[in-house]
Amino acid sequence: MLALMAISIIIVAAGFFTGLPERPTDPNGTVDLLLRWTEWMVIGTVILLAVVNIFIMAKNNKKSIVKLCTILGGAVVLVLIAYALAAGSQPVAYNGEPVTDGTLKLTDTILIITAIAGLGAVAAIVYGEIVSKIRNK
Repeated sequence: MLALMAISIIIVAAGFFTGLPERPTDPNGTVDLLLRWTEWMVIGTVILLAVVNIFIMAKNNKKSIVKLCTILGGAVVLVLIAYALAAGSQPVAYNGEPVTDGTLKLTDTILIITAIAGLGAVAAIVYGEIVSKIRNK
C-alpha cells in the first residue's frame, strides 16, 4: 500500500511541476497519466473488495455462495436479454459525428437495463407497501 501511495505522490508531483499546456488543445501527458492511474486504482480496489468479501462470505456461510451465484446468473440473463432486444438503430435527427453500430447496440442495451432496473425498483416499492399493509392489519 505504501508503494501505491508513493507512486501516486510521484505522479501528482510530476503533474504539478510540469504544469498545464500552453494551449488547451496541446496534449498533457501528466493529467492523462494521473487519470489512468486513478482509474486503475479504483478498479483494483473494487476487485479486491469483491474478492475479499466473497472469501469471507464463503468462510462464514457456505450456502451464501449458491445465493450469490444465483443472483449473478440472473443478472447475466437480464443483460443478455437486454442485448438481444437492443435495436442499435441510428438516432433520429442526429447531426454529430457518425457512431458505430456496436456503440449504438451497447447504448440501447444500457437504456433497456436502466428501464428494467427502474421498473423493478418501482415494483419493489409497491410490493413492500402492499406487504406491510397486509401484515399491519
